[in-house]
Amino acid sequence: MNSNFRNIHIGKFIQLRVKENNIDLPRICNFMKCTEMEITEMYLQESLPTNTLLRWSKLLEYDFFRLYSQHLILYAPPSASLKEQVPSKLPHFRKNIYTREMIDFILELIETEEKTKRQITNEYGIPYSTLCKWIAKHNHQLLAIEN
Repeated sequence: MNSNFRNIHIGKFIQLRVKENNIDLPRICNFMKCTEMEITEMYLQESLPTNTLLRWSKLLEYDFFRLYSQHLILYAPPSASLKEQVPSKLPHFRKNIYTREMIDFILELIETEEKTKRQITNEYGIPYSTLCKWIAKHNHQLLAIEN
Protein backbone atom coordinates (compact mmCIF):
# COMPACT_ATOMS: atom_id res chain seq x y z
CA MET A 1 0.00 0.00 0.00
CA ASN A 2 1.50 3.30 -1.07
CA SER A 3 1.38 5.71 1.85
CA ASN A 4 -1.14 8.42 1.24
CA PHE A 5 -0.84 10.94 4.03
CA ARG A 6 -3.72 13.07 2.72
CA ASN A 7 -6.47 10.45 3.07
CA ILE A 8 -5.81 8.16 6.02
CA HIS A 9 -8.02 5.08 6.36
CA ILE A 10 -6.65 3.77 9.64
CA GLY A 11 -8.56 0.47 9.50
CA LYS A 12 -6.84 -0.49 6.24
CA PHE A 13 -3.42 0.35 7.66
CA ILE A 14 -4.11 -1.75 10.77
CA GLN A 15 -5.35 -4.68 8.71
CA LEU A 16 -2.24 -4.48 6.52
CA ARG A 17 0.04 -4.52 9.58
CA VAL A 18 -1.85 -7.50 11.04
CA LYS A 19 -1.30 -9.40 7.78
CA GLU A 20 2.38 -8.41 7.64
CA ASN A 21 2.93 -9.68 11.19
CA ASN A 22 0.74 -12.76 10.65
CA ILE A 23 -1.03 -12.29 13.99
CA ASP A 24 -3.91 -14.66 14.59
CA LEU A 25 -7.36 -13.31 15.38
CA PRO A 26 -7.77 -14.94 18.83
CA ARG A 27 -4.58 -13.22 20.04
CA ILE A 28 -5.84 -9.88 18.71
CA CYS A 29 -9.24 -10.35 20.38
CA ASN A 30 -7.58 -11.24 23.67
CA PHE A 31 -5.28 -8.22 23.59
CA MET A 32 -7.93 -5.78 22.38
CA LYS A 33 -10.60 -7.27 24.67
CA CYS A 34 -13.23 -7.52 21.95
CA THR A 35 -14.89 -10.00 19.60
CA GLU A 36 -13.79 -11.10 16.14
CA MET A 37 -16.73 -9.19 14.67
CA GLU A 38 -15.60 -5.99 16.42
CA ILE A 39 -12.07 -6.45 15.05
CA THR A 40 -13.43 -6.94 11.53
CA GLU A 41 -15.53 -3.80 12.00
CA MET A 42 -12.41 -1.82 13.03
CA TYR A 43 -10.72 -2.77 9.76
CA LEU A 44 -13.56 -0.98 7.96
CA GLN A 45 -13.28 2.22 10.02
CA GLU A 46 -11.64 5.29 8.55
CA SER A 47 -10.90 6.54 12.08
CA LEU A 48 -10.75 5.05 15.58
CA PRO A 49 -10.71 6.45 19.12
CA THR A 50 -7.21 7.31 20.30
CA ASN A 51 -7.24 4.78 23.15
CA THR A 52 -8.09 2.03 20.64
CA LEU A 53 -5.41 3.22 18.23
CA LEU A 54 -2.89 3.23 21.09
CA ARG A 55 -3.71 -0.42 21.86
CA TRP A 56 -3.28 -1.33 18.18
CA SER A 57 0.06 0.51 18.12
CA LYS A 58 1.29 -1.50 21.11
CA LEU A 59 0.05 -4.84 19.78
CA LEU A 60 1.43 -4.34 16.28
CA GLU A 61 4.57 -2.47 17.37
CA TYR A 62 3.86 0.34 14.93
CA ASP A 63 3.19 4.02 15.64
CA PHE A 64 -0.10 4.61 13.81
CA PHE A 65 -0.25 8.14 15.21
CA ARG A 66 2.72 9.03 13.03
CA LEU A 67 0.48 8.75 9.97
CA TYR A 68 -1.49 11.68 11.34
CA SER A 69 1.67 13.58 12.29
CA GLN A 70 2.87 13.27 8.71
CA HIS A 71 -0.49 14.54 7.52
CA LEU A 72 -0.09 17.63 9.72
CA ILE A 73 3.43 18.26 8.50
CA LEU A 74 2.38 17.99 4.86
CA TYR A 75 -1.09 19.51 4.80
CA ALA A 76 -1.68 21.75 7.82
CA PRO A 77 -1.36 25.44 7.00
CA PRO A 78 1.68 27.11 8.54
CA SER A 79 0.91 28.88 11.79
CA ALA A 80 0.32 32.58 11.43
CA SER A 81 3.49 34.16 12.75
CA LEU A 82 1.94 37.63 12.52
CA LYS A 83 -0.61 37.08 15.25
CA GLU A 84 0.59 37.15 18.80
CA GLN A 85 1.28 33.67 20.11
CA VAL A 86 -0.19 32.90 23.52
CA PRO A 87 2.22 30.82 25.61
CA SER A 88 0.97 27.26 26.06
CA LYS A 89 1.60 24.74 28.78
CA LEU A 90 1.30 21.96 26.19
CA PRO A 91 4.49 20.36 24.87
CA HIS A 92 5.88 22.22 21.86
CA PHE A 93 6.92 20.30 18.74
CA ARG A 94 8.74 21.72 15.77
CA LYS A 95 6.70 21.39 12.60
CA ASN A 96 9.68 20.95 10.32
CA ILE A 97 10.78 17.51 11.47
CA TYR A 98 10.65 15.21 8.47
CA THR A 99 10.72 11.44 8.92
CA ARG A 100 12.48 9.08 6.55
CA GLU A 101 9.09 7.81 5.37
CA MET A 102 7.91 11.30 4.53
CA ILE A 103 11.13 12.15 2.69
CA ASP A 104 10.81 8.93 0.69
CA PHE A 105 7.18 9.80 -0.08
CA ILE A 106 8.16 13.25 -1.39
CA LEU A 107 11.10 11.92 -3.41
CA GLU A 108 8.85 9.27 -4.94
CA LEU A 109 6.47 12.00 -6.11
CA ILE A 110 9.39 13.66 -7.89
CA GLU A 111 10.86 10.43 -9.32
CA THR A 112 7.51 9.31 -10.73
CA GLU A 113 6.98 12.85 -12.03
CA GLU A 114 3.65 12.99 -10.20
CA LYS A 115 4.68 16.42 -8.88
CA THR A 116 7.39 18.94 -9.70
CA LYS A 117 9.76 20.40 -7.13
CA ARG A 118 7.84 23.68 -7.27
CA GLN A 119 4.51 21.94 -6.72
CA ILE A 120 5.92 20.19 -3.66
CA THR A 121 7.32 23.39 -2.18
CA ASN A 122 4.04 25.21 -2.81
CA GLU A 123 1.66 22.45 -1.67
CA TYR A 124 3.58 21.10 1.32
CA GLY A 125 5.51 24.17 2.44
CA ILE A 126 8.86 22.39 2.29
CA PRO A 127 11.68 24.87 1.65
CA TYR A 128 13.15 24.52 -1.83
CA SER A 129 16.69 24.29 -0.42
CA THR A 130 15.61 21.43 1.88
CA LEU A 131 14.07 19.60 -1.06
CA CYS A 132 17.25 20.02 -3.12
CA LYS A 133 19.33 18.64 -0.22
CA TRP A 134 17.07 15.58 -0.01
CA ILE A 135 17.42 14.98 -3.76
CA ALA A 136 21.21 15.40 -3.66
CA LYS A 137 21.52 13.06 -0.67
CA HIS A 138 19.16 10.54 -2.25
CA ASN A 139 21.13 10.54 -5.52
CA HIS A 140 24.38 10.16 -3.56
CA GLN A 141 22.93 7.14 -1.72
CA LEU A 142 21.82 5.58 -5.02
CA LEU A 143 25.29 6.03 -6.48
CA ALA A 144 26.87 4.42 -3.39
CA ILE A 145 24.53 1.42 -3.69
CA GLU A 146 25.27 1.00 -7.41
CA ASN A 147 29.05 1.03 -6.87
